[in-house]
Amino acid sequence: MHDALLPIILFGAVTTTDLSSGFRGEVWELILHAGPVAKCVLLILLLMSVVCWGIALFKYLALRAAIKESIEFLNLFWESSVLSRTYQEAKKLQQSPLAEIFRSGYMELERYKRPLRQTASDRVSSADDVDKAKLFGISSIKRALDQAATAELSRLEKNLGFLATTGSTAPFIGLFGTVWGIMDSFRQIGVRGSANLATVAPGISEALIATAFGLVAAIPAVVAYNYFMGKIKMISSEMDNFSAEFLNIIERHFEASKSYGHERRT
Repeated sequence: MHDALLPIILFGAVTTTDLSSGFRGEVWELILHAGPVAKCVLLILLLMSVVCWGIALFKYLALRAAIKESIEFLNLFWESSVLSRTYQEAKKLQQSPLAEIFRSGYMELERYKRPLRQTASDRVSSADDVDKAKLFGISSIKRALDQAATAELSRLEKNLGFLATTGSTAPFIGLFGTVWGIMDSFRQIGVRGSANLATVAPGISEALIATAFGLVAAIPAVVAYNYFMGKIKMISSEMDNFSAEFLNIIERHFEASKSYGHERRT
């Protein structure tokens, strides 16, 4: 009876001793006693997480300012009846994508307004010349609006690619740490020649910590990326709607110029 219990007692004693010396039970102590590969994986994930949180904070403040100033600009645009006055006030709203689109369109309008007036007021010019000048001016202004919208969209989406990259790669980096920890556990089993808990636990714990760090870095990045893309999509729709409305106003302005030139010719 005693001879049968002796190996069990010895095995339990060895397991408890090895476990107490190799596995502390605290997460931070386990990280400090981890291997160089596991520490490198955790450091990469930590850096990615810190950068993601910095980008998320900066982008949140930028989008909040863009939405706030865009609302102010729309109120200013619809309340004012003079485009030149709106242009001067829009210079103060540097964070508003709508204000930037308006400034680009207004500058292009001013560039072609004088030649259009000369064409419309010329007694020799025909109605076809006025129509050609009108179409050329509208197409140029539309191109300026599209270029400004594309530039503003690129500005709003800047650095969001890192959030997407972190959300897609961080779990795989953590998985690499998991695989490496399991490999190290099997190596220790082969070296010691026994598969007790003290041999397997440290490597498996390293693997689980790497997986956890990968998820901690990836989940907030994915949530922030989807949130910001939703806000940017909403702003993009507002830019498209404003561009269409602004073009309608300019077309009515050209029609008024055409009618004025026709009255002078008659």
